[in-house]
Amino acid sequence: MVLEGPFVDPGLVSDCVHCGFCLPTCPTYVLWGEEMDSPRGRIQLMRQRLEGEPLTPSAAGHFDACLGCMACVTACPSGVRYDTLIEQTRVAVEREHPRPLPERALRGLVFGLFPHPRRLALVKRPLGLYQRLGSPLLSRLPGRLAALAALAPPVRRSVPLPALVPALGPRRAVVGMLTGCVQREFFPSVNAATARVLAAEGCDVVIPPSQGCCGALSVHSGRHAEAADFARGIVDTFASAGIDALVVNAAGCGSSLKSLGELLADDPAYAPRAAALAARVTDFSELLADLGPAAPRHPLPLTVAYHDACHLAHAQGVRSQPRTLLRGIPGLDLREIPDAEICCGSAGVYNILNPAPAADLAALKARNVLFTGADWLVTANPGCLMQITAGLRTTGATIRTAHTAQVLDASIRGVRLNPDPA
Repeated sequence: MVLEGPFVDPGLVSDCVHCGFCLPTCPTYVLWGEEMDSPRGRIQLMRQRLEGEPLTPSAAGHFDACLGCMACVTACPSGVRYDTLIEQTRVAVEREHPRPLPERALRGLVFGLFPHPRRLALVKRPLGLYQRLGSPLLSRLPGRLAALAALAPPVRRSVPLPALVPALGPRRAVVGMLTGCVQREFFPSVNAATARVLAAEGCDVVIPPSQGCCGALSVHSGRHAEAADFARGIVDTFASAGIDALVVNAAGCGSSLKSLGELLADDPAYAPRAAALAARVTDFSELLADLGPAAPRHPLPLTVAYHDACHLAHAQGVRSQPRTLLRGIPGLDLREIPDAEICCGSAGVYNILNPAPAADLAALKARNVLFTGADWLVTANPGCLMQITAGLRTTGATIRTAHTAQVLDASIRGVRLNPDPA
């Protein structure tokens, strides 16, 4: 739940003892070495605001610079809930901080487009034309729009999934599947692979065609009312769908949906159903690890570097399950990426709103990926796939990318793994 009164929860602010364990895991501190761009520095700014200091443009800039990756939450020995603090702070920043017109316009474009799959579908045709015309047009776009265009994966035709994909063999569970927004329109092969794997592992997969955005981008950006509206739509779609679990294959969406009960806690018409649905939200890899393998795996002679998406590893604590699934594939060599806790710079729409530091983090991640000597990069988030691919592109290296679901799908079906179009 986000506070409507105080700037942030004073009790949570006082939990920070300024020990510094968060510093080496914070992407912006790693880049700049500035105290106010570390978690404990931002908490100090929150404390000053609670003591009556105004929210200055400088302080708002330090809050905006945070990626919300939650690596500090994992590292903190005192259990500081920085994730809650930064979300509460961003609600206040959106409410109190007047942004310049160009920034308001960009944010309006981003949040008027990305949480709306139908609108994303409409821009695919002009985007595809832009991609075919090539890079000369890139230099004519404003900086942040150029960064957005450069990140976009090659446009592919989306084929809608059926409303029900029946289990192959004995049914072990009935699950709902979130198709997402960017995932649905730009990575349809990931959703198709997810549905096939779930069915092969004995799940009836319920995929309501009317489902909309889960609200993750909005809730992580301080747009509380907007996020709550999206969340109500998800509750209406899935709460009475007769499912044992709601499966999510995008890390940021899963993190947000697991907090549905908190987001809608003050809405008596939705709070009980939201909390009940949140308890059934599970990441794709979590569900498969809990079920255990049923479908046989065929060998895939691949060398794979697995990237922990921040909102999967830090926000949800899901680390071992995807690795266990990948190691269960015969012939697959799984390698760890150095400094894995450092965010790749995607962070929802951070790489659009803050392209310069995001590009620096992508370059750092790309170097660490290449250090592994792997032929494939595998992760569980569409934003990470796009961001790291962009970072790899600047090195001139060619490394193929895929979602965890695509790797499992290829092994179960006994087919060659095709790279994701990032």
